[in-house]
Amino acid sequence: MSNDLSLGQALLDGSPAPIGSPMNAHRVDRRGFLLASIATALGVVTARGEEQPARLETLTDWLKASPDTRRRGLQSCLDRIRALDSSIRAWVQVAPQPSTGRGTLAGIPYGVKDIIETRGVATEYGAPIYKGRIGTVDAAIVREMQSHGAIMLGKTETTAFAYRTPPPTRNPRDLARTPGGSSSGSAAAVAAGMVPLAIGEQTLGSVLRPASFCGVTRFKPTYGRLSMDGVLPLAKSLDTLGFFTHGADDMMALWNALGYQGGQSEEFEFGSPEPMPEVDAAMATAFENALSRLRKARVRIRPIDIAGMLAKLAEAGTTVMFYEGARFHAARYREYGDRLGDLARLVRDGLQIPVERYEETVRFIDSCKAQMRDLFATTSVILTPAAVGPAPLGLGFTGDTRMNAPWTALGVPAISIPMPISNGLPLGLQITAAAGEDGRVLRAAVSLQSLLSA
Repeated sequence: MSNDLSLGQALLDGSPAPIGSPMNAHRVDRRGFLLASIATALGVVTARGEEQPARLETLTDWLKASPDTRRRGLQSCLDRIRALDSSIRAWVQVAPQPSTGRGTLAGIPYGVKDIIETRGVATEYGAPIYKGRIGTVDAAIVREMQSHGAIMLGKTETTAFAYRTPPPTRNPRDLARTPGGSSSGSAAAVAAGMVPLAIGEQTLGSVLRPASFCGVTRFKPTYGRLSMDGVLPLAKSLDTLGFFTHGADDMMALWNALGYQGGQSEEFEFGSPEPMPEVDAAMATAFENALSRLRKARVRIRPIDIAGMLAKLAEAGTTVMFYEGARFHAARYREYGDRLGDLARLVRDGLQIPVERYEETVRFIDSCKAQMRDLFATTSVILTPAAVGPAPLGLGFTGDTRMNAPWTALGVPAISIPMPISNGLPLGLQITAAAGEDGRVLRAAVSLQSLLSA
């Protein structure tokens, strides 16, 4: 494949394909991907021109860059995708959309998880039965990003229906391992430097866990803060959008660029579970080392006894997901049956859960929310592992959600940042605060990442 291929050419088995061809919406591993013909409109200068593409690493780099550097940086992202994605397989379709040319994120590319509707671009829900489906509308989050000038670069791989059946995506840190799920492609695309940011979605642990596995930062705002309009549901009382970036400072910059407030600086009262939730030895060591490093930096971290409640909340979140997911997808199951893969089992099992058990579970979650409100009043930020351990070997299992599901059920904001690892695979530190305190979580993450990196 020629290195001087420009944005205006479609890649399909190494040769141009007609722009807008339905085949171009199919997955990159077998059928190539589409680079839509908007190079002229964007003013991108390719390798055949007089200037080489700019290499912008982080979102902070992009925000500081001039409009011209951003235009050249877009081509650099496309070149990187072309060079790496045949191995990583993070993308369903690459089809850069026109930028409004104005706004805080003008000209900055991003990826979108493929359960999010996108007009004129592949929206296949990660499911073979929807292969070739093209979206007819833009989800609210896509419209919001567009209003700030960001360029949707394309759609990223997801587990089927954002549940269990894994996509072909590989972890950029170790291609023999999963990147996590269900926001597999979004995490991998950012970790591989293909885009400075990407959108994911979480029902139990679908964004925080992949961030931990891939060594990037992932932020899940308070439940309901970002509109889910246009996002395929799994469990409506749990589903929450979120973002991937390289670091906490990037995430704060994104949050501010979208018009949300980061708040004022403050002294944090930190807490961590004691006893620690059950995790792998590698995670236990990394987490304890991170806490030790923070304490040496004079960060006060007090023990809190919540491990038992977190374990019960993880189970409760799964019950809610099965109950709500089964009822939302019941009609789809009647039409497609076992062709839904793992989702078919969720529907069958979820339909067996009686309404009384579901309502009892919801009451339990509500009681935990009240307890956590009281705890957050005295311990403003809580630190926990972001995953049970490092990314599992192989692609058949996207990892355990136990470390993330409790915070999703509680509806509180949570962020995962990479912990210092002398050797081995990435591991994340999870930071949470009370519902509505999104800015506090971000400020704490920026502060802690700075201390851990010192």
